[in-house]
Amino acid sequence: MDIAEPSGLTGASKAEALAATRTGVIAPPAENVGSLQAWPVGLALLCLGSLSTAIVGSGAGWRTVLLLWTGAGLGLALYHAAYGFAAGYRVFLGSGYSAHVRAQIVMLAVAVALFYPALSAGSVLGQPVRGFIFPIGLELAAGAFIFGIGMQIAGGCGSGTLYTVGGGSVRMVVTLLFFIVGATGAAWSWEGWSGLPRLPAVSLAGSIGFAGAVAVQLAVLAALWWLVARRERMLTGGVASIWRRGQLRTRPATLLLGPWPYGWAALALAGLAFLTLVLAGRPWGITQAFALWGSWAVERGGFDDPHFWPYWEEPTRVDLLPRAALADVTTLMNIGVALGALAAAGLAGAFRPRWRLTAGELSSSVIGGLLLGFGAIMATGCNISALFGGVASGSLHGWVWLVAALAGSFVGIRLRPVFGLDDRRASL
Repeated sequence: MDIAEPSGLTGASKAEALAATRTGVIAPPAENVGSLQAWPVGLALLCLGSLSTAIVGSGAGWRTVLLLWTGAGLGLALYHAAYGFAAGYRVFLGSGYSAHVRAQIVMLAVAVALFYPALSAGSVLGQPVRGFIFPIGLELAAGAFIFGIGMQIAGGCGSGTLYTVGGGSVRMVVTLLFFIVGATGAAWSWEGWSGLPRLPAVSLAGSIGFAGAVAVQLAVLAALWWLVARRERMLTGGVASIWRRGQLRTRPATLLLGPWPYGWAALALAGLAFLTLVLAGRPWGITQAFALWGSWAVERGGFDDPHFWPYWEEPTRVDLLPRAALADVTTLMNIGVALGALAAAGLAGAFRPRWRLTAGELSSSVIGGLLLGFGAIMATGCNISALFGGVASGSLHGWVWLVAALAGSFVGIRLRPVFGLDDRRASL
């Protein structure tokens, strides 16, 4: 998907969009990007319908079908707003524009407000729910740091890789393949690095109570909003809105056809992530499925027997390898995200894969994908399960992940010119 210079924008929004173009962000399609493409929409709906039928036939249950379609909703929201963690960090660290980052802060704040009462009650509508509360240690910090480097080199994070693949990015298909290879390699070598020093998991709710944890989290997020907005104002002379995009009119068709302001996506992602918690009983996750897919490939190819890898012998994972693909919620949600993005690209008239890749783009996807996969498994997740799920669950490990990933992003941004990504209008 080539990145065109955005049109129809003025003021801070135009400056933000131009900065995003130079740094390799997929800009949301403009109002006149093209006519609706029926076949990507039809293909996405056909696949979603067929999978839904297969799920029902397998006996997996209606919750699993709803989770597939929840993934599709997430993919549509991510695509229509070009909502990328990697791109957001890159633009903020490089140019000061913070709309992506402030939208993520809104998303986290809404998720905290939604998740905490449910987690405090322990169930929603009879469905037991739990958060992601993980230990804090060197493997978490090292994994997030590696992930941060990888997402800047590769051009996408966990969710970003999935939705750009669905949106027609050939380069990100390569990234996804090597994301899977890296995650599988981390699972295979787990015994060699899983013993790194660590501290016990820290739950804010368990330490200061749910009310106190909500207050602290929201106060930290409000402070972060103020700091990043202040930096943007100092560097650019203004603060771009996350609730509108230039002169684009808010109209009913925008919800379906796009583009969305970042703020819309923040609310949609928080709401759909909460729906995931209610339906699945735990927060939204992405990257463990990549290690699972790679391990299935290793087993079916006769290269090794992953059932004897210590990673898959852990009590929390021991039942995953024997599970059918249609019964694995994370797998189905990942497929849903890609199909939702495919439908969104068709609705926006923007599904135009670019098949030729430069040597720099190809090598960055290979190396970046490997780093993404290995780092995500080390860090117990990516920007979704570790950061989003961790912060929404009140776990301190989510904040540690963020700091380490930002440090890795800082390094990764400086490595991008090695691959020629910032010497031209790179495409994702």
